[in-house]
Amino acid sequence: MVRAIVGANWGDEGKGKVTDMLAKESDIIIRFQGGSNAGHTIINEYGRFALHLLPSGVFYHHTTSIIGNGVALNIPYFVNELNSLVEAGVPKPRILVSDRAQILMPYHVLFDQYEEERLGGHSFGSTKSGIAPFYSDKYAKIGIQVSELFNTEVLRERVEKICLLKNVMLEHLYHKPLLDADEIMKTLAEYRDMIAPYVCDTSAYLHEALREGKNILLEGQLGSMKDPDHGIYPMVTSSSTLAAYGAIGAGIPPYEIKNITVVVKAYSSAVGAGAFVSEIFDEEAEELRKRGGDKGEYGATTGRPRRVGWLDCVASRYGCRIQGATEVVLTVVDALGYLDEIPICVGYEIDGKIEKDFPATEKLMRAKPVWKVLPGWKCDIRGIRNYEDLPENCRNYVETIEQELGVHISMVSNGPGREDIIHR
Repeated sequence: MVRAIVGANWGDEGKGKVTDMLAKESDIIIRFQGGSNAGHTIINEYGRFALHLLPSGVFYHHTTSIIGNGVALNIPYFVNELNSLVEAGVPKPRILVSDRAQILMPYHVLFDQYEEERLGGHSFGSTKSGIAPFYSDKYAKIGIQVSELFNTEVLRERVEKICLLKNVMLEHLYHKPLLDADEIMKTLAEYRDMIAPYVCDTSAYLHEALREGKNILLEGQLGSMKDPDHGIYPMVTSSSTLAAYGAIGAGIPPYEIKNITVVVKAYSSAVGAGAFVSEIFDEEAEELRKRGGDKGEYGATTGRPRRVGWLDCVASRYGCRIQGATEVVLTVVDALGYLDEIPICVGYEIDGKIEKDFPATEKLMRAKPVWKVLPGWKCDIRGIRNYEDLPENCRNYVETIEQELGVHISMVSNGPGREDIIHR
């Protein structure tokens, strides 16, 4: 059986904790898209970890973790992250890397930085991890596949083509130092030695695992709003953040994905630029930012403050729909215990009309929130394990959101730890 865990919104919904929790019943956990540009925070008996490239199943002895072909593979980052886990006392996990994954190169990071510099005030708010240049190269067919590391002749030819193209941009657009093919070949030889122990045909491995009835977990990065097709384009990421892409990014048949667990945060947050209808500002925002998440709403990769707002039911309902949610996990509900009243956005006013459906970006830019205000519960709900034991106003908040989303909320998270979860 295959289950996908994905985000309904802009990312940072708490997927890492949910994946870590559900990995317990899984045999294989797969990262199927994205790179080291976003982080999943996990708290367990080994400590507190912000994972960026490794799947969130690396803390269990019985699991195999896979870096799928859809991932932007930053090899030194992968090795460093793995080593840092072992240094923190985590038993070395079993990890496989797809031979069809493509390699994120140092020049991708440079091009990301150069382009954000060039755009100035019109930049995309990139994490500057090289993600957009990496995926641009992949689809322009000038990327480098892991399998090519083991064929020097093919690799050399590819690197020379890459340098030819990139150096035109470096010289005439960015006015920066040029790439050197010999240097890149040297780097790739180092990468080959680093990654060789992990490489395999993961699609064939998964085919066999499915035949044996293994439990497989697909772990998504970011959320629906950052999908390049269905998100707030152009302020999106460069690989699909949807559960459907899990089949492609892992190399399994789409009909194998039976459960789609969509994570929704009890309020909204976003990193980077782009339309964010329910956003709040100033002291009100700072108070929510301080109380939110495990250590406040600051990016696990960049440390920068996240933009925050009240729960956007229009965006979340749409996010659940395009993910194909079979269930919802509502996270960080405990952060809202300080509020007398809690607004939620239940519609958008666009050009004088109330809209319930999430629009494309051009219309979204003109949307104003339509609020519904719910009573707060004014107490700490951490430690509660039974849904019936939650304060009535808290249950009312959960059930109102469930009604708005049109999807069953099967779990409510009320703390950062693995065990801080209420099953409904």
